[in-house]
Amino acid sequence: MFLYFLLIRIVALFGHRKAKKLIAGQREVTRYMKDNKDNEVPMRGCVWFHSASVGEFEQARPIIEKLKMDQPQTKILLTFFSPSGYELRKDYKYADAVMYLPFATKRNARHFLHVIKPKMAVFVKYEFWPAYLRELNRRNIPTYLISGIFREKQTFFKPWGKSYRHLLTRFTKLFVQDQSSMDLLQRFGIANVEVAGDTRFDRVYWIAQHAKEIPSVEHFVTAQINAFECVTDKVIVAGSTWPQDELLLARYIEEHADVRLVLVPHETDEKHLHTIFQIFKGRHVLYTEATPQNVLHVQTMVIDTVGMLSSIYRYGKVAYIGGGFGVGIHNTLEPAVFGMPVVFGPNYQRFREAKGLIAAGAGFSVSDYETFAATMDKVLEEHAELGQKAKAYVESELGATEKISSEIFQFRV
Repeated sequence: MFLYFLLIRIVALFGHRKAKKLIAGQREVTRYMKDNKDNEVPMRGCVWFHSASVGEFEQARPIIEKLKMDQPQTKILLTFFSPSGYELRKDYKYADAVMYLPFATKRNARHFLHVIKPKMAVFVKYEFWPAYLRELNRRNIPTYLISGIFREKQTFFKPWGKSYRHLLTRFTKLFVQDQSSMDLLQRFGIANVEVAGDTRFDRVYWIAQHAKEIPSVEHFVTAQINAFECVTDKVIVAGSTWPQDELLLARYIEEHADVRLVLVPHETDEKHLHTIFQIFKGRHVLYTEATPQNVLHVQTMVIDTVGMLSSIYRYGKVAYIGGGFGVGIHNTLEPAVFGMPVVFGPNYQRFREAKGLIAAGAGFSVSDYETFAATMDKVLEEHAELGQKAKAYVESELGATEKISSEIFQFRV
């Protein structure tokens, strides 16, 4: 662990942007602990939520917001390890304070908990910092894991993983996403576990109920359909795409003049937008430059701003989710809750919800352009029936927020 933190410091010295932000954040939280070591700080007695980054935060978010709604007087501390998580959520209105988690050394854990003195700690999914778990346990502070998921390939279950596995006993309770995780843990003697599901289902369901209208996207879809006299059920929304995804989409659009595409790339920096320009050969309009006139002459709108994707899905009939030709797919639940069949690349095995959508008959994995084109033809044709299956799958998984909240907060906060 020490070597890992040292490596981050070294990388920061060579100008790595995220590493530099992380080191700056570490200095800030270290200063906070030093300045308040012997003072009565406002966050003492809080409920502490820790998420690695943005994705894990979205799993904590329904729990946080329900707690604030039910018990508004409760103080909430939110910590991140990742700069991307901190930067995006440092002004989150339901948290009384947001900060970086100090590097997980024994000394930092002791000082942090001495200053903050939380009455409860909630970690999300994959967060197992040994120094903090041991210190929380030593101080008899109730500690929970939510939306956890476990697989046999993890270190906990290796022949040499006994000491790591013992860390799991330091949680008051592990709330896991599925029965297979619970069975695996119990097979190795971990009894403090309960199947509660994944809070992201509750979160995306709420988002869908509060989706914003985006008039220019709606105009693009309907104007294009009218201009080319196309049917309204051939609209693809592609979310969090990378260049390899965009190559497939561009070829398909070129070969299918009756299909409209709303492309929401994962990165909207100038370099990626230039790559998109080359891939689509300039035959697209940027969201920020769209007018009632220029949307009539292209099949593709590229969303060149952030924070809109979850609302944009309402305008599509089929979703394509990027990342499956890289390290892994992005969020498949956001489109599924709108009743959209979901298509993605081959790297989805680590994502329970993607496998759930496939099992429900509403998710489809593709490996090359031939399978992509054949699959897209099918789902565009049958989107209504397949979309109903997608929405039914999401609705069948609702309820984790209520289940977890009722157990860990009742009579405790």
